[in-house]
Amino acid sequence: MPDGPILDYLAKKGDNMRRTTLTLLIQILFLYSGIALAATDALDIFGNANMDDVIDEDDVEYVQGIIDEINEATELADANYDGEINQEDITQIEAIIDGEAAKITLIDSVGRIMTVNVPVERVISLHMRHASAICALGGKEMIVGVDDTVIERELLFPYLCKLPSVGKVREPDAEQIIILDPDLIVTFTNMPTSAELEDKLHGSVAVIRFDLSRAKGIKEEMIKLGYLIGDRNAAEDYTEWYDLYMDTVKERVFEIPEEDRPLVFMERERSGEVQIMRWAYATDTGYSDLCDVAGGVNVAQGYVEYNGDVESEWVMTQNPDVIVGLSYGAGYKKDDDTPLKDYRDKIMDVPGFDNLEAVKNGRVHVISGDFAVGPQLVIGAVAMAKWLYPEEFEDMDVDAIHEEFLKGFLGSDYDLEEHGAFVYPPVE
Repeated sequence: MPDGPILDYLAKKGDNMRRTTLTLLIQILFLYSGIALAATDALDIFGNANMDDVIDEDDVEYVQGIIDEINEATELADANYDGEINQEDITQIEAIIDGEAAKITLIDSVGRIMTVNVPVERVISLHMRHASAICALGGKEMIVGVDDTVIERELLFPYLCKLPSVGKVREPDAEQIIILDPDLIVTFTNMPTSAELEDKLHGSVAVIRFDLSRAKGIKEEMIKLGYLIGDRNAAEDYTEWYDLYMDTVKERVFEIPEEDRPLVFMERERSGEVQIMRWAYATDTGYSDLCDVAGGVNVAQGYVEYNGDVESEWVMTQNPDVIVGLSYGAGYKKDDDTPLKDYRDKIMDVPGFDNLEAVKNGRVHVISGDFAVGPQLVIGAVAMAKWLYPEEFEDMDVDAIHEEFLKGFLGSDYDLEEHGAFVYPPVE
């Protein structure tokens, strides 16, 4: 169980019943308005026979129903993944529930079926995002190797930054990984390539690919990691914390009519930037999710797919109310917000941008990728909501929520008053 500020929110869970009731009413309104709500995604771990979001005694009963020819077989009912559904699957489900399973088979975020020996004892994370997730789930002592994004953030990761380096996430050092003899490697869905990682390891270690950045998938990925690491209670605490703030944001923006929602241009900083072009984020990224969750209208949706270059002149035709730039120039690496300020100045100095509503009204913001996406996605979403709807979210404190994550989940004494630079201008 996390301690510190997180206990305050856990103590308030009873007060959140009204919020839960409101969420249910919102769902009913969606149904009556004819808009289909996506069903809760099943937890893609073999043993989740009834295809809900947890492995429990209901799955034992469901598999027994399959054996008795009462229930239909499901994709995940073959708990031990041997091609048959029988009593041995019930034994496996009971072992998973009791935390005594020797192996767990799951589907990762690129759709691969992977079997991992559990509980995992030696883990390599190939990015700070994955390191943060593992630490939040109580697995810090299991990590035996890290990439350069962890080593560069020694104040956030004072223990992990001293561990052996396995190179960069795009170009991991396979020889060093083999020497470290991990049980599990956790990395992104799209990098490194299989040729750069799995092929060089020749199947000697399980590689699980999780983005740990998308609003629609991060909770399930954290739960899956909890099953592998062996601390499902920590995963439950995380998802409750996540829901507390994300549901608040979603509920408050739900009733805002489309025509009253601000137009937002989401871009990312890049070196050697040419002012006639901007690097826009449109869809299918954790960064663009921030705008969607916070109730903004991303002007690049439908113009580019995923992310890509757009003309500065095109941005002028859209005349966004708010511009948000993503930067990796500060974050946990530096205590100086100058890199963020300089990037904001560059945005505002683009020829012709002085006529944009966002620039004229000072609604140009820069956010650090260190806490805008990843397990800290909640913090980025609240910051975005405050920028888009300052009056509606005046009562929410980004720094306080950030501190909850650092102290309550990472167990870190990182002092936000002295260190780091995450947004510019500061969130009021």
